[in-house]
Order: sequence, then structure tokens, then C-alpha cells
Amino acid sequence: MDDIPTGRSVDIELGGQEVITVDLDNLDPNPTDVLDLLKEGNCKIWVWTKLAGEYWRRGYLDAAERIATIAVESFQNNGLSASLPPIYSLLANIQLAYARKAPKLIMPDAQQDVLSEKSKEEYYREAAQYLNTGERVSAESGEGVSGSLAFLTRGIQQLATRSMDDAMRSFEGVLSEKPTNIVALLGKARILYARRNYKESLKIFQDVLKYNPNCTPDPRVGIGLCLWALDQKAKAKAAWQRSLEVNPGEWSAQLLLGLESINLSKTSHLSEAEKAQSFVAGTKMIEKAFKVNNRNASAANALCELFLRKGSHSRALKLAERTIQFADTLTVLTEGYLRAGRVSHVSNMLDQGRKFYTIAVEGQPKNIVGAIGLAQMQMLLDELPAAIHTLDTLIQSPNPQRSVEATVMLASLRAFPRPSVSSQDMAQEKVRARELFDRVTKGLEIDSVSESGKQRKLTLGIADDVEMHIEIARLWQEDNLDRMGKALKEAMKVNQTSGEANPQLVNNVGVLHHLEGNFKEARSMYEGALISATTLPTDSAEGLSTTVLYNLARVYEDEGEETLAKDAYEKLLSRHPEYIDAKIRLAQMYITMNRVQDAHDILKQALSSQSQQLNLRAYYTYFLIHTGSSKNAKEFVYSTLKDVERHDIYALCASGWLMYHQARENRDVTQKGVDERKKNFIRSAELYEKALSLDSSCAFAAQGLAIATAEDTLGTMNGALSRTPGPDEAQKRLQNAREALDIFLKVRESMSDGSVYFNIGHCYYARDEFDRAIESYETASTRFYNGQNVSVLLCLCRSWYSKALKDQSYPAMKSALKYAQAALHIHPNDKAIVYNIAMIQQKSAELLFSINVNKRSLKDLQSAIDSATHAQKVFASLAADKSQVVPYDRDIAGHRRKYGESMLRKADEHIANQARHEDEMHARVEAARKRRLEEKERNEAVERQRAEEARAQAEQLAEERRVAREQALEWTREVKMDSDDEKERRPKKQKKQKTDAPSGDEGEPKKKRRGKLKKASSDVDEDQAMFSEEEDAEKPAKKRPSKKRVVRDDDEEETAGHPRKKHFKSKEMLSDTDEEMS
Repeated sequence: MDDIPTGRSVDIELGGQEVITVDLDNLDPNPTDVLDLLKEGNCKIWVWTKLAGEYWRRGYLDAAERIATIAVESFQNNGLSASLPPIYSLLANIQLAYARKAPKLIMPDAQQDVLSEKSKEEYYREAAQYLNTGERVSAESGEGVSGSLAFLTRGIQQLATRSMDDAMRSFEGVLSEKPTNIVALLGKARILYARRNYKESLKIFQDVLKYNPNCTPDPRVGIGLCLWALDQKAKAKAAWQRSLEVNPGEWSAQLLLGLESINLSKTSHLSEAEKAQSFVAGTKMIEKAFKVNNRNASAANALCELFLRKGSHSRALKLAERTIQFADTLTVLTEGYLRAGRVSHVSNMLDQGRKFYTIAVEGQPKNIVGAIGLAQMQMLLDELPAAIHTLDTLIQSPNPQRSVEATVMLASLRAFPRPSVSSQDMAQEKVRARELFDRVTKGLEIDSVSESGKQRKLTLGIADDVEMHIEIARLWQEDNLDRMGKALKEAMKVNQTSGEANPQLVNNVGVLHHLEGNFKEARSMYEGALISATTLPTDSAEGLSTTVLYNLARVYEDEGEETLAKDAYEKLLSRHPEYIDAKIRLAQMYITMNRVQDAHDILKQALSSQSQQLNLRAYYTYFLIHTGSSKNAKEFVYSTLKDVERHDIYALCASGWLMYHQARENRDVTQKGVDERKKNFIRSAELYEKALSLDSSCAFAAQGLAIATAEDTLGTMNGALSRTPGPDEAQKRLQNAREALDIFLKVRESMSDGSVYFNIGHCYYARDEFDRAIESYETASTRFYNGQNVSVLLCLCRSWYSKALKDQSYPAMKSALKYAQAALHIHPNDKAIVYNIAMIQQKSAELLFSINVNKRSLKDLQSAIDSATHAQKVFASLAADKSQVVPYDRDIAGHRRKYGESMLRKADEHIANQARHEDEMHARVEAARKRRLEEKERNEAVERQRAEEARAQAEQLAEERRVAREQALEWTREVKMDSDDEKERRPKKQKKQKTDAPSGDEGEPKKKRRGKLKKASSDVDEDQAMFSEEEDAEKPAKKRPSKKRVVRDDDEEETAGHPRKKHFKSKEMLSDTDEEMS
């Protein structure tokens, strides 16, 4: 408000002649006495509003509201309600004044800035009610709604509630009557600024300053804002500085100058000392502004950033909540939520941080900081698909944002292998990640040098991210070694630019290559890291050298350099005799070399010194199981659970597997044997369940329970443990497979192992979903077993075989045979596989015999019959096998041979039918081909005839043109000769013309001759137009001789004197050429 002048008072008349003067400069904060005087004196409405306004000016807003409220009661009791509209306008303005300091929203879950007061919306609602009441009272009194006060109050209320169009109309209504109304001008300027019409807004703010230089709120602040928006930042700063000089206690100019100083400290052209000075000055000004108005969201937002950098998280959170609750614009509100999310992130309150970031992104979906923060929260909460979606939404259309950080994050997430993603989808994800990284690297190349020639800090920071380059290398390692090498070289280059050797980085990159199977590169890097490690301090060098040497031994082992690997492990053990991992790997090498006893001795030696080492005990359990000592393994793992660690997850899972294996291999069909099997199955399930209770993410235990569910080991084992299987066993089997499949799919998300996909394939096969089973088996075989796992190959064979029988598909049967032969190639002595191959070959012939001739070919039929004939020999050999134990039934093999003999008796008939069918089809095709060929020949003959006719016409036309051209040339020569003759005869004509004047009759033939010549020349032109451009080029340049005028001697003489008259030649002077051309 305006400054309050001194020496003012109001006289209140009480009854008769008593007058009491109220000094407006010394008002009592408690308005009780003043109210008594006002009621006793039955003062007019302007006295009430005058005193209430004075209390408001002094800052006693509650007292002003009390006076206005009692005025309403007093005038209503006295029946003078018609005088109340000014009071209602005053009450509405008081509510708007309250609203300016009230929160926009109140956070119900605020932790630091807890508020319990009315919001702006409630005050706005009450202000609207007062305005409506005032308008209603005015209408009832017959005066209507009029006056600047009502329009201004309504305009201010509409502006506060963001009803810009209505507010503009209200202010325009006031300005139409009084163009210099300060309040209306300020309101209109604010609306224009909000609409981004900065030039018009600036003009109005300047007009306000001209009309009232001491106006508050200071129009200089608005002038500065408009100038800043118009990119006149120096003038804007000067306006704010002048505002601060005029009004030192106002907070708005201080806040804006403080923000300007902080922004200035971020520019690159200042020195570090100047940047620090500017930052400190800006911070102090913002603190002063916040002390004056601690409910300003912008000041709270700026201070929140300061305290967040200082690590004062509680104060930063309070200021962020203050920003959220008092923000009037979406931008400031979003900033408040972002800073609250950052504070929560730093304080490890992940759920709360995700909530804040989510609200910020919902308000501004393309906010880069909000999207990155939300993605970070989702990553920390293990919600990787959600994080990918968040970043993808940010950089994709519509309105894609160019953010290098977000692009790098998204590429890294897409490149990260997720167990729930299939191999095909993962390949697509890698392609997308490569595209994103390519976009980043291209952007870094473009932005590497700024206009001033210096690298940008942001670009430099991302370009120096070693992990990013390593990740790019990992993406290209399987497809493009050059791109991979380029990325690794870039990572090493970044490392070398630091000026210090980093053998840890080299070792880690080597490990990356090692895990991906690039043993040569890994070996080179390990050796380089081992040499570089010698330059480190002794304490660090010893530990790193030990790690690198172990990794080098591992890569020797993987490369097949058994001697080098053995020497490396022994050297490592000579320096660190108790290096358990080295002993375990050395034992594994002995096992590979079939030196099982040596491996056993090393493991025993290790156990004697470190019997409590759980990794060692786990490997020893594995060793006993894979060397066929299941009984010893069972005793050892029970010892681990009993004496060492009863909650060891590996021991529990190994024990569960041993119990399950023992129960499954039990062939005792007596009741006692069945009961024993059930007991072991139950015990196995209990052990797996206990492992899961200790570690809910133990995928091995979950997979064990899923297998038990699929095989119904806790029930009747799909009827195997029941002597009288029920009629619903098939339905129960499908249900068990579905339940087990759900578990396997969840296990796949946490464990990327071939056994998971193998078991998923089993479940799909049990549900007769052969295509999905094949897909799962293929994933297991190609991704994890390199096509060398016989069990997986046989399951693929079984799935293709079942699919072939179901779909009556010979190609599927061929696929089954292919996988069976691949398994036999790995295990050539496995008679079960030989039996399966013979069975598939026989079934192939049977399948082709049963299908229609249209769905088979003679080649496939002959091949199937040959394979079936070979199968007969195999079945005969298998049936005659005298081995004690064979993995098949000899009687069934003999029956299959006999069945094959009877089936192959019809082979010749099928071949004949197929050959006849294919001959007929071939004949039909050949006849159709001949018809097409004949039609083609006829068409070609017609085309040739047309071409010949066109050629003949072209020759005829060319001949006609040639004749016409020769004739035209002849005419041209004749005309030229006539012209020469005329020149020779011209002197005689001139002499005759001087003595004898020509008569009019003699001119007629001349005209006729000229016309004939002109006509002849036009005919020549028409003939010449028929020729091509090349022919025209061969002709003389003079095309129309008839149009050229020959200047005679008499023409020249007459032209010198006076205009030449027309002369006509007598008819007897015409040449023979004229008669020929007529």
C-alpha cells in the first residue's frame, strides 16, 4: 500500500453536540473502543470503511476484518443493508489479503513443514461470497452493480483464481471510465505478462510508474520481469536495483536479484573467485527476501537447493514442502516436488522419493530432471521395465527431449540382461541400446567443442564416463569386434588421460572379456594389469596382484593352457597357501585331467585347515555328487547343516536334491518302497521350503519345488504312486504343469540359467503346447549349452516328434530326426538314441503313407522309405542285442520290425501313386507352360508386325521429307537466281522511271507478284517445318527470303529527300519465274 501520511484524524459525532476525534496515527491495536464509538454514533458507512482501512494499512488485518464484520451486523440491525456494498468489497479484499499468505495446498503427509490453516481456495471462496452478497444487496436496493470498487475487487479476485479473461474484462471496464486507475493498470499488466505479451505489459508498467512513482507494489519489479523476458537482462537488473533502492524492505526485488546473481555464478566467463562471490551475494539476498516473506515459494525453492548441497536434509525437506504448499505456478510446484524427491533420494526414502518424482512428472511429463529422478527410484526399487518406460517417454515423440543423461541411462537399462526377457526380445533390446549409444556418441562429437572452443562441462563429464564405454564394448562384442575395440580403446584413453595407470580398470575390463569368452583379450589385459600393479603401493599391489594372477590362471584354464594354468595356481598357492579358490580350481583341473584322487587330496587338505569355509564345503559336496558318491555327499551335507551352519542355503538345496534324487531312483514297488519314496519327496520339499524361508530369492529352491509340483511328487506322482489312478489324473497333470510354469517364469526373472528354460519347456510339453516348449528348449540349448547338451537335444527331438504327429507335418518329423542325430553324434554309443532314431524314421514313412498325395513329394517319400528300410535293420539289430541291460524293450523292437515289414509292402504302391500324381501334375504344368509360351510367341509376332509397319511408315515419311527438302532447296535456288537477274536489270528500270510515270494499272501485277512470292515462301516454310531439328541445322540460316527487302538505288535517293512512294513495275517486266510460281 501507499505510504501513510501523518497528522490525520476522523471526527465521530455522539448524540447532541459531543464530537470525538479519532487520531488515525495512534490507533489502538484493539479496536473495541473504536467499535463502541462507531455503533454509538451510528456513523455512516464511509467512516467504518475509513477506520477499517486504516487498521489494514497499519497491519492489523484481524482488527480490520472485525470492524467490517460488526459494520455488517450493525447496518443490518438498523435496516440499512443497502449501504453495505462497500463493506462487502472491503471484506472480500481482506479475504484476498489473507489468501496471499495462505498455502495453495496443504500436504497431509508433510514431515517438516506441517500446516493447519485454511488454504487459498477457502479464502477465495469466502471473497467470492462477499462479492456476490454485495452485488445482490446492490441489486435489491435498485442501484445495480456499479462503481469502480466493485469491478476492481471482482477483477482482483478473478486474477487470483487465474480467471484471466474475466479479470481482463473487469479491469477494462474500470479503465474505460478512468484510464489512469493504478490498480486496474497493474492487473492488466500482470495478465498480459502471464499471456507472454511482454511488450504491452512493459508499456503498462512504465505508465504506472509515470502516474505514481511511489506506487506499491513497485511497478519496477514488473518492468524488470518484462525486460528479462525480452532478453534485456542488464536493464532488468537495473530496474530491480532501483526498486530495491526505493523500497529497501520489499522482498520481491531482493529475490530476483539474488536469483540473478546465482545464475551469473554458473556462467563460464567468470573466474572461480568471481563465481563464488556472485553465488554468496545471491544467497544472502535470497535469505533476506525469505526472512521478509517466509511464505514465498520461489525463495523457499532457491534456499532448498542451497541446503540440499550443504547436506542439511531436514531443512531442505522443510523448504521443499514449503515450496510445494505455497507455489502458485506449475513450474515452481514441479521444482518443489523435484527437490523433495531429491532429498528423499539422498535420505534413502525410496518410496517417498518415487511419489514426489511421479507427481512432478505428471505435472510436466517432459521434465528431464523429474523423469531421470523417477527412473533412478524405479531402478533402486528393482522396477527396471518401469524405468525404461519413463525414460523412453521422455525422449520419444511427441515433443522429444534432447537429454544426453537420459539417453545414456535408457541405453544402459536396455543393454542390461533381464531374466524375464526372452533371447529374441533381448536381441532387439541390444539393438535399441546400440542405437541410443550411437546417438549419444554422435551428440558428444558434435557438442565436444563449444563456440568458444572449450569443451562443455556436461559433454566432458559424460564423455569421460569409463563405464559407458565399457558397456558399449559389451554390446558390440558378439557382432562387431571393431566397434568393441573402439569403445575399449576409448575407455582406456579416458583412463590414461587422468595421468595415472589404473590396473583395477584394466583387470575389470579383462574380467568382462573373460566372462564373455574373449580369452585372448582377457589374457592380454590380465598380463598388462599384472605388470601395472607393480607400480602401486605395496599394500594395494599385493592384493591386486593376487586377484589378477588368479584371473590369469582362470583364463589359462579356459584357453586350454593346462600347464600354464596349473603353474599359475601353484605359484599363487606358494605365496598364499590358504587361497581356497585357487585350491578349488586346481582340484577342478585335476578332475578334468581324470586325476580324481589328486583332486580329492587337495580338497581334503583344504578342509583340514578350513573346515568351516562354506564355499569349500559346497564345492566338496558338488565333487562327491559328480563322482558318484551320493551316499558320502548326503552324509557330508548333513554334517554341514548340523555342525557348521544349519541355515546354509547351498547345503539345504543340495540336501533337498539328494533326497529327491534318492526318492525318484527308488524302484521298490512294494507298499513299503512307495511309502519310503513319499517320505523322501516330502522331506525334499521341506528342505527346499526352508531354503526359501531363509532366502526368498533362492531360485534353485523355488525351481526344486516347481519340479515337485509338476511331477506331483507330493500327491500320486501323476498316478505313478497310486495303484488305481483316478479319472481326473490328466486334468490334474495339466493343472500341476500350469502351477509349476508360473513358478518357473518367476524363477527366470531372478536366475538366468539353462535349467530354468529346460524346465519351462517340460511344463509346456506337459500342456501339449509344443511350439512354446520348442522355443524354451531352443533358448536353453543355444544360449546356455551351445547345442551340446544331450538331454536338451532329446527333449527338442521329442517336442518336434509330438508336433509332427499332432499336425501331420513331415518337416517337423525331419526336425525331430535332426536333433536325435545331433544327440547321437555327441553320445554315439547310446542305444536309446539309436532306438529313437529308428522309431522316427519308421514314423516318417508311416506319416507320409497316411497323408494325401498333394501334401507330399516323391523325393520325400523315397527318402522316408529308404530311412524306414534302414530302421528295419536297426530294429532287427536292437531286438537281437544280447546285452544284459538295454534301455529299451527288445520285444517292442521286434514288433516294430515286423510292423515295418508290413508297412513297407505298400511302399511300391505309394511310390507308383505319387509318381503318377506328380507326372500328371507335371503334365499339367508343362501344358500350362506351353500355352503361356505360345501366347507369348503370338504376342511377340504381333509386336514384330507392329514394329515392321511402324518402320515402313517411318521410312516412307523420311522419303517424303527428303523429296520435299530437295524441292524446297530447288525453289530457294530459283528465287535467288531471279533476284540476281533483277539486280542486273535494275539500272534500266530506273532510267525509264525518270521519264515515264507509272500508271495505276501497272501496279496491280506488282502487288500480285509480291503476294505470290510471299505465298511461295510460306509454302517453303511449311515444308521446312516438317523436318527434324537436325535437318534444320543442315539448311542455310536464311529461311524466309521473301520477307527480306532489297534496298535499291532509287530507294536510297528518295529516302534522302522525302518519303518514298510506292512504285509499280509494268507487267511486261515480270520474269518467267513469276509465272511458274503463280
